[in-house]
Amino acid sequence: MLRRSFHLFWVAVVFCAGCSHNAATYQRTTGLAAPENFLMLSAARLSGAGGAGTVFAAPRFVAVRHKLEVVEAGSGLAKSIEAAIAFCASIQCEVLSSSVTNEAAILSPSGNIAVRVAPQDLNKFLDFVAKQGQISQHATESEDKTAAVVDVEAKLKNQTDFRDGLRRMLTKPGISVADLLEIQEKLAEAQAELDSEATQRKILANETEKVYVEIAFRTEQRTVTRGAFASVGEALRDSGSVLGDSLAALITAVAAIIPWLIVIVPGLWFLIKTARRFRERRRAAKAATPAA
Repeated sequence: MLRRSFHLFWVAVVFCAGCSHNAATYQRTTGLAAPENFLMLSAARLSGAGGAGTVFAAPRFVAVRHKLEVVEAGSGLAKSIEAAIAFCASIQCEVLSSSVTNEAAILSPSGNIAVRVAPQDLNKFLDFVAKQGQISQHATESEDKTAAVVDVEAKLKNQTDFRDGLRRMLTKPGISVADLLEIQEKLAEAQAELDSEATQRKILANETEKVYVEIAFRTEQRTVTRGAFASVGEALRDSGSVLGDSLAALITAVAAIIPWLIVIVPGLWFLIKTARRFRERRRAAKAATPAA
């Protein structure tokens, strides 16, 4: 029994050393820290390979997004946004974008802020935002990025092996100049592809390891009580604009008709004169007929 325990102890030591080597290889290849469950996944693979029959769940990479709408009662909307940005800088948080729209004649003040915050500081940030006003809407979305992460990591591994193979070919003795140039060209292409995949992996890590939070700030709309003669006052205020619109329409109509008067007035005068001559001829003809 003691001998069996001794053997199990040494197997565990060797296994942990192998897991540490795999984690170091993962970090050297991708430039990212190994996930917290990396050792557990390695143990799952070894346990399954050893015939123990133990199966562990594969890791999931999920991008979580929160969308909030905050109603600010007073006129300090810009200060609330500045306070949220300042608090974000005090925790593991990164501001992606922010905007403020000042109050105008037909627009109420509003603002937006988008951040990425570490999961352990998410509740702190949301609690601070809740103190800036009333949260009227809070929506949560999640997107599974596991397939994309697995695909990128597989490409990273294959591209790393291909690059290392090319480097080993360069060290072989007796290689020709033509082969050397071709290998160096392939090596440059492989390194460029590896850098691109590593960048894509960092982007996915930023999406899955941090929580995206988008907050829309707006001011509270106040209801104004209308008086008994409010409609009369509005009508008097609008009468000036109505009169101006009518006068503008009249001027436009006159300006449009004036060019046509140059043609219409002479034409009417010619028609009237022609009609008079025709009537005078008919009268002269009737007067001449009885005399005959």
